Amino acid sequence: MSAAPEHGLEPRYEWPIPPAQGWTADDLDRIPGLPPHTELIDGILVLMSPQRKFHTRTMWHLEYALMSQLPDFLDVEREMTVKIDRRNRPEPDLIVYQADADTGPDQTWYSPEVVVLAVEVVSDDSVERDREVKPRKYAAAGIRHFWRVEEERGLPVVYSYELDPATHVYVPTGIHRERLELKEPFPIEIDLTAVNRRRSAEG
Repeated sequence: MSAAPEHGLEPRYEWPIPPAQGWTADDLDRIPGLPPHTELIDGILVLMSPQRKFHTRTMWHLEYALMSQLPDFLDVEREMTVKIDRRNRPEPDLIVYQADADTGPDQTWYSPEVVVLAVEVVSDDSVERDREVKPRKYAAAGIRHFWRVEEERGLPVVYSYELDPATHVYVPTGIHRERLELKEPFPIEIDLTAVNRRRSAEG
């Protein structure tokens, strides 16, 4: 069976031929029929494979925790691209950004200058990108905080980093199992063991 319908593509979808210099960040909004959550890394289109339940549950859990503890001047978005430069427009699993950078329902990307935290939940098909390529690009773009989330015995483990302003590289600030507690970029506490816990209708 063809994998095309699973990604929402038409059976006779014709893949776009890249230009000699590669795709640009603005092309993501212009190429017709791209699968959801397509990223641009070094001028190359990167497609997302179907995600495991752990990945989806972890994103939901972290998004809910961030949303409930954010200060008023910040907001959180899931799976929104960041336009780093002409050839790079990655899509973090979550970003925390300055709330006044929201331009409305048609917005498709944020600039790195307004992003204060990028979060990547590592998947089997994105290990190298999530551990090496994307953190390096986030740091070079000046995003101050980065979380990398790995699975350990069915629970998320969060590796937190902060940007060294002198070297423009991330330095580790902690490895968080079962519970995350941080003061930066804002005070936050997350029970990581509750990732599979269903919430009541009241929240």
